[in-house]
Amino acid sequence: MPHFDIIANLGSELGEGPIWDTQKQQLWWTDIFGGFVYCYNPVSEKLETVIEGHQIAGFSLNEPGGLICAHLNDGLQLWTEKGGFKLIAKEFEGIELAFNDSTADANGRYYICSKYYDPDNADYRLGKLYQVGNDGSISIRDEGLHLGNGMGFSPDNRTFYLADSVARKIYAYDFDLASGVLSNKRTLITLKEQDGLPDGLTVDAAGFIWCAMWYGSCVIRFDPEGREERRLPTPMKQTSSVMFGGADLTDLYITTAGMSWRSHLAPAGYDFNASNIGGPVYRYRADIMGKVEYKADVSPA
Repeated sequence: MPHFDIIANLGSELGEGPIWDTQKQQLWWTDIFGGFVYCYNPVSEKLETVIEGHQIAGFSLNEPGGLICAHLNDGLQLWTEKGGFKLIAKEFEGIELAFNDSTADANGRYYICSKYYDPDNADYRLGKLYQVGNDGSISIRDEGLHLGNGMGFSPDNRTFYLADSVARKIYAYDFDLASGVLSNKRTLITLKEQDGLPDGLTVDAAGFIWCAMWYGSCVIRFDPEGREERRLPTPMKQTSSVMFGGADLTDLYITTAGMSWRSHLAPAGYDFNASNIGGPVYRYRADIMGKVEYKADVSPA
């Protein structure tokens, strides 16, 4: 097993969405079910609870200040330390906005996947990929997602990646940065049952995709053509997301989830009562450089 440092051991129910703040040199992440957002300074080793009592599924740093937050059940909101939360939208085209993961592009647009997967209902509503413009306007960029999850952009901003956990696929789209239009969707990667479910992902400086594998106890690095390049075993089964950070962007931060998800999607023979389901946040000293994640730049009128 590779060496991992535990930077936080809070027993997170659903640790997710790590974001590295290059300006302040801090790591942010959310415990969705626990209702917390945390911030960690690796130099001082100070760990701070920034938000409490809100189930934030995904978020990005927002250029005007604070965060833009995709709530699990409370729509799309802005947050600042002084002003608290401000609602942007609770529904869109008559459909409630219930969100999962999110990211931002190089022009400050914000992308969110809706979360409607229902393991007990074969006719559950399929999810959408929403794009939020700089003015807070919302549009739909893709539909028919079972459980849209990790997202990222190639270093040249010409390709957008999106994981659908339930489908066990990572899609690639052609991306036009000027217009924000996605096109030519194709399946780049199809995972096997024993791999687990593709969850949060990030893209490194060389254009390789790092994807956390829920149920899979690992992070897999894929080349831009979708071929597995390496597999990093992790201490916890429910490995949920990844993000590069640190002064030179060679620290890989990995979130995990401690609430065992008893789903039929688990690999055959999976132990839902294992002692290493998840909960801590880890740091792995990688030999590869990540790239800076973009900030959102959303300011509704």
